[in-house]
Amino acid sequence: MKTLSWTIAAALAVPLAILLLIAASKSFTIIPAGHVGVVTQFGKVQEFTYDEGLHIKSPLTTVHPFSVQTSKVEAEALAASKDLQTVAASIAVNYRLKTETIADQYRNVKGSYEATLAAPAIQEVVKSVTAQYTADELITKRAEVSELIQQRLAERLSLYAVVETVSITNFEFSESFNRAIEAKVTAEQDALASKNKLEQTKYEAEQTVVKAKAEAESIRIQADALNQNQELVSLRAVEKWDGHLPAYYSGDALPFLQIR
Repeated sequence: MKTLSWTIAAALAVPLAILLLIAASKSFTIIPAGHVGVVTQFGKVQEFTYDEGLHIKSPLTTVHPFSVQTSKVEAEALAASKDLQTVAASIAVNYRLKTETIADQYRNVKGSYEATLAAPAIQEVVKSVTAQYTADELITKRAEVSELIQQRLAERLSLYAVVETVSITNFEFSESFNRAIEAKVTAEQDALASKNKLEQTKYEAEQTVVKAKAEAESIRIQADALNQNQELVSLRAVEKWDGHLPAYYSGDALPFLQIR
């Protein structure tokens, strides 16, 4: 009889030990670094969460780890500029989920946060912001546009996330607009080259006038000096004489020659 009792006790001890081990394993949970554990009991979301590390919990609860590290979501948005140019924008957003609202997010948001909330918000904000700028301004004021998108997006996603940075990775326009921009740049370059050439021609003309005035003034000064000093006339003639007497001359005296 005792042997039968021990046999039954031994047979029950094994599954009981297994159950105890399972219960013990269900009583502990480990939350990885950079994560928060959302707790549910029979499907109901609890108001408290678990921080990273080891935690003792009820075997009746389930823990769902959520990352609160910085994550990146990229989205494409097709929009129109203020001057009705088609714009295809590529946006990259760095964000992190808020620890204090992670349980509400789990309760209220179906599917991934990026697909359900972030990506649609990015597309809507990009459309509203690009509509405030012309296509030219979207290029020349890119930093301002990026800052405004970040500000608007931070407001839209503020309930569950903190938007850290927004980057416009690409702006693409229609082929017709690209050709118009290229033609405009070419025209501006040609106009600048023509202006530079005109300035150079004007400068050269001014230099010629200055030089002519200087030469005329020099001639006038020399003429005045010769008129006032006849001996200077003879001196200039002697300076130009090559040392040979003329083959033919008239008069009694040799020109510019005095014999003592």
